[in-house]
Amino acid sequence: MRAGNPQTPDPHPPTPNLSPPTAGIILAAGSSSRMGFDKMWATLAGQPVVAWSIRVFAASPVVSQLVVATAPGAEDRMRRLLDTLRIEAQVVTGGERRQDSVRAALDVCADVTWVLVHDAARPLLTPDLLERGLAEAHETGAAIAAVPMTDTIKVVQDHRITDTPLRDALWAAQTPQVFRRALLHEAHQYASGAVSDDAALVEALGVAVKVYPGAYGNIKITTPVDLQVAATLLEARTKLSS
Repeated sequence: MRAGNPQTPDPHPPTPNLSPPTAGIILAAGSSSRMGFDKMWATLAGQPVVAWSIRVFAASPVVSQLVVATAPGAEDRMRRLLDTLRIEAQVVTGGERRQDSVRAALDVCADVTWVLVHDAARPLLTPDLLERGLAEAHETGAAIAAVPMTDTIKVVQDHRITDTPLRDALWAAQTPQVFRRALLHEAHQYASGAVSDDAALVEALGVAVKVYPGAYGNIKITTPVDLQVAATLLEARTKLSS
C-alpha cells in the first residue's frame, strides 16, 4: 500500500500473484564429451552459453525459484556468473547422469507445485516456451516441447538398415519439460537405469505426457558447429526484434 492516510484504500492495489509456486531447473552439469571442452562456458554472442538460459528463466513471471545444477568443481564459477548477472539462484552439484542432476535440484525445491526442467545446452530458449509448457502441463501433469521430424529416420544395426519408421509419428524431444513436482519426484524414486530425459521416467509410471510445439530454433549445442549456428540464429533474432 502507498504511503498516506491509512484510512484511504489504495486505488491501485498490487495484483496478487495467483500462479502456483514454480521452480526452474537448469541443467549445466553435462560432460560435453563430443564438444572437446565444457560447452556451458563457451562464449556465445559475448556471454557463456549457460547465461542465456539463466537470463530467460530469471525474467519469466511464471518462475518463482531458480536452481542451477552444475558440474562438480564448477560451483564457485557458477555463483560468480550469477553475481555478475545479478540473478538469485541456488547452485547444486550435478551427478554423473542427467537424472542425478535433476534429482539434486528437486531436493532443494520441495515447496513448489511445478518444475520446469531445461538443458542449458539449449541457449535459444524463449519465454513463450516456458509459459506454454506450464499451461499445457496442467492437463496431465506433464508436458514437453518437441518438434516434428523433418528427416527420414532409419533404424540401423551393424551398419545395415533394419527399419524405416513412419516420419509422421516421430517428434524430436526438446526442453523445457514441465511436470508437477510430486509426479517427477515419484518418477525419480522408481527410476531404474539411465534415461535420456525426464519424460521417459514419467512415461514409465504410465502417465500420459503432453507434447506441445517447440521451436526448430531451440537447438541443442553438441558440437562446435552448433555453437556457430546458435550465434547466427541469435544475430538474426536480434535483427528481427530491433
